[in-house]
Amino acid sequence: MLTIKQITDNTEKVISGLEKKHFANAKETIAQVLELNDKRRNAQNQLDKNLAEINATSKTIGMLMKEGKKEEAEAAKARVAEIKEVSKTLQTEMEQAAEEMQNVLYTIPNVPYDEVPEGTGAEDNVVVKMGGMETELPKDALPHWELAKKYDLIDFDLGVKITGAGFPVYKGKGARLQRALINFFLDEARASGYEEVMPPTVVNAASGYGTGQLPDKEGQMYHCNLDDLYLIPTAEVPVTNIYRDVILDEKQLPIKNCAYTQCFRREAGSYGKDVRGLNRLHEFSKVELVRIDKPEHSKASHEEMLNHVEGLLQKLELPYRILRLCGGDMSFTAAICYDFEVYSEAQKRWLEVSSVSNFDTYQANRLKCRFRNSDKKTELCHTLNGSALALPRIVAALLENNQTPEGIRIPKALVPYCGFEMID
Repeated sequence: MLTIKQITDNTEKVISGLEKKHFANAKETIAQVLELNDKRRNAQNQLDKNLAEINATSKTIGMLMKEGKKEEAEAAKARVAEIKEVSKTLQTEMEQAAEEMQNVLYTIPNVPYDEVPEGTGAEDNVVVKMGGMETELPKDALPHWELAKKYDLIDFDLGVKITGAGFPVYKGKGARLQRALINFFLDEARASGYEEVMPPTVVNAASGYGTGQLPDKEGQMYHCNLDDLYLIPTAEVPVTNIYRDVILDEKQLPIKNCAYTQCFRREAGSYGKDVRGLNRLHEFSKVELVRIDKPEHSKASHEEMLNHVEGLLQKLELPYRILRLCGGDMSFTAAICYDFEVYSEAQKRWLEVSSVSNFDTYQANRLKCRFRNSDKKTELCHTLNGSALALPRIVAALLENNQTPEGIRIPKALVPYCGFEMID
């Protein structure tokens, strides 16, 4: 959530940033926030004046009574009572203005950094790097859903029977490959200094608001109505919320956490070839990185996270590219975001496998996640997160890009985790 100081100090810059994100009615919405803030401040200022008058008048009442000036004392008491009644109305007005302003602020996305490119959608994202090995497949190369059936790795029909579309059942070496990837990603994260946590996979509404999934993505999350809990779309939500309403010491930063969880996304409106097989699921496994940092160090942290994810793809021997997302394709909460995509030779398309984002103070302001600096003053932290990695499309690319006439080759880095070199 944007701070009032950000909006009042840099109003025009905030508006232009929101327009870069193609946020509708940016000027009108910011004007509404400023109007409500003025209303809140004016009410607060009058309340402060009223309180000062009450205190001053109250002090005179005793003196007037001692001096026998009963009528004047009674008049002073009446004045205090009158001011208190007015203050009750002002208090209500101030609280209503503050609540309305907060609700409007929840609807405003984060302001993108200057280096975020202009654009309306994925076609305007900027490729900043490409890497990986050349892939040569047999002429009769199969997409991963056919390979999964051929080698009895993943049963999509059984998942439909048990739950519904988008909930596959992994079997045999398919299940072992999943577990191998999870352990590989966690080991790599721990080796890079991330502390592993195992959070809940359901969260309350306060956690959803804290990281910005609510109210923006409410329709994309599974909601347990009876208990008002949400299945997490990513471990970012519970892990970042560990630091909600927390004041950290500067020496604790940066905090580096990693977590493996199942993730749940309704993906309402998704259909067609882009959702076939593992391309888009309702439940999937993912290892997530979360960092809490000082403002002056967050860009370096972001770069470090990008290097970590790139290193994973290099060890998996997959063709990849890194994109800097344009304003129109960025998430609601991100100030800057890079996507990693792997190339599927069998499908002849790029598959997104990770987004690595810096949220600046946007999430921290919602979370009230702060740190105490060397001057003993509190500042908002910066929060960052990234997938390292999401498994479904990684598995799809591994199966498709490593198929041979003899079977599916396992990358060397994964062999110790899988316990086999080939799927045949």
